[in-house]
Amino acid sequence: MSGRMEDGRWEFEVWAPFSKKVELRLISPEERVIRMKKDKKGYWRTAVDDLLPGARYFYRLDGEKDRADPASHFQPEGVHGASQIVDHGSFHWSDSEWKGKDLFDFIIYELHTGSFTPEGTFEAIIPRLDELKDTGINAIELMPLAQFPGERNWGYDGVYLFAVQNSYGGPDGLKRLVNECHKKDIAVILDVVYNHLGPEGNHLSEFGPYFAEKYRTPWGQALNFEGAFSDEVRRFFFENALHWFENYHIDALRLDAIHAIFDMSATPFLQELAQRVGEFSRLKRRKFHLIAESNLNDPRVMRPEELGGFAMDAQWCDDFHHSLHALLTVENKGYYIDFGKMGHLVKSLREGFVYSGQYSRYRNKSHGSSSKDIPANRFIVFSQNHDQTGNRMLGERLSSLVPFEAQKLAAGVVLLSPYIPLLFMGEEYGEESPFLYFISHSDTDLIEAVRKGRKNDFRSFHWKDEPPDPQSAGTFLRSKLCWEKRKEGKHAILLDFYRNLIMLRKTNPALCCPDKENLDICGFEREKIMIMRRWKGSCHVYCFFNFNPEDMELNAFPPEAGWEKLLDSSDAIWNGPGTFLPEIIRGHSFAVFMEMKDE
Repeated sequence: MSGRMEDGRWEFEVWAPFSKKVELRLISPEERVIRMKKDKKGYWRTAVDDLLPGARYFYRLDGEKDRADPASHFQPEGVHGASQIVDHGSFHWSDSEWKGKDLFDFIIYELHTGSFTPEGTFEAIIPRLDELKDTGINAIELMPLAQFPGERNWGYDGVYLFAVQNSYGGPDGLKRLVNECHKKDIAVILDVVYNHLGPEGNHLSEFGPYFAEKYRTPWGQALNFEGAFSDEVRRFFFENALHWFENYHIDALRLDAIHAIFDMSATPFLQELAQRVGEFSRLKRRKFHLIAESNLNDPRVMRPEELGGFAMDAQWCDDFHHSLHALLTVENKGYYIDFGKMGHLVKSLREGFVYSGQYSRYRNKSHGSSSKDIPANRFIVFSQNHDQTGNRMLGERLSSLVPFEAQKLAAGVVLLSPYIPLLFMGEEYGEESPFLYFISHSDTDLIEAVRKGRKNDFRSFHWKDEPPDPQSAGTFLRSKLCWEKRKEGKHAILLDFYRNLIMLRKTNPALCCPDKENLDICGFEREKIMIMRRWKGSCHVYCFFNFNPEDMELNAFPPEAGWEKLLDSSDAIWNGPGTFLPEIIRGHSFAVFMEMKDE
């Protein structure tokens, strides 16, 4: 990596413990090769005078191979090109008043930079921030931005983990976006991948033992977080996390697939990462968050360190999604074979994890552990996200799978839940374009391997169609949002519905804070009715959900007088069939009532 020293010189440092010679090869503004010196830990260093930001360079290993900097902060010509010096101090931030947000206040909006706008850039996101804020969004989550091969990719093939994707707008583009978000009171979450690196352009193993020999992930070699020389590998990733907080003012990191981080250390990598981020937060006097993705249903991920946990601030709750999706779509293939009953969703709303030690048919083994003791503000829930949509063979959104009334029902369950809600881009107005898997590799063997791998991934779902070609530009273009639809017909109605629902969540005392303690919930399996009561102080709210496509009698309606209806998804104003409440609740609908009680 390179960094400006106090006297204006630029210092270069790279870890290559087994190399006999490492040289810095500058290629601009003029060509020259400079010897580097090695220390006892295997770091090679040199300093250069009179270099300006924008200078480009390689590291030459043992006089033979020119390779980009593993910790490059910018790759203007992509993964196969030279690294470029970035002066982070030159950007003029105007977010000095920004003190961050509490995670439990987040209304998260996940987006993919390349397909969110026609331009596919950070700059093009900025004009849409006001509309997101008007909808009630106060946190955006960006899918991975680390430099990947080509111009289109989900981002999980990142190769240079410190470098911001060139085709999106590079370092300054990301800084402008974050700066504008903070000015509009919107937090920024960044998805990072610490379980593997993409294959194309990946030369990390030529520098040092970054990869574990005894472990593999579904996507390639696992990282060396526990073996010989792992101290320096861990340092690389700790510094990467702090790099996003320090240089880009990111508020939270979402750690992709931590179940593919293999580490049997006494102090696991994730635990030490949380320690480092905690120290950084204290230094900066504001909280920076870590959000995990894990399929293990292991509450240790979120438990504090003193209770033997990794102290992650929150985790995505896939069980919640699967429970909700299976009820709405009646799908029962793949991992949905483990879901489909009202009891599954009821348990997820009460506890978080559905599978807490019982037998999973999908896995053919017992799965998970109880999350009863995990606070509600540690779970992030959703009806759609990039994984659950994009990992369908045809990338269908809920808008293509269920009727309009069921889309509103899904929104109600997520936004009225006792957890932190996440929306997937376009969900709020019923986007109908698919979100497909796309790449733009240059290695023909790798392209074919990805095609075959995607097809194999869908076998357990028994989908019969051929998956769209991930390498095709057309696959990517089909995944672009049709943003203008949000102002038309049913899309405009759904958008206004989301806006009102989010406002209700934010302003009602019983709904505004994640809380599993002040919660009663019951489900009726045969009728497919669920009733949830949430309260805070004198404010009591009842939510009635009907997952049955048929109208159902609502015998459990509170008998007391004085109940005020706050929202009914079947009302004509929401393009519904009309309400029959309190006697009958319409098919695929929900309603919210409130009673004020004396303490």
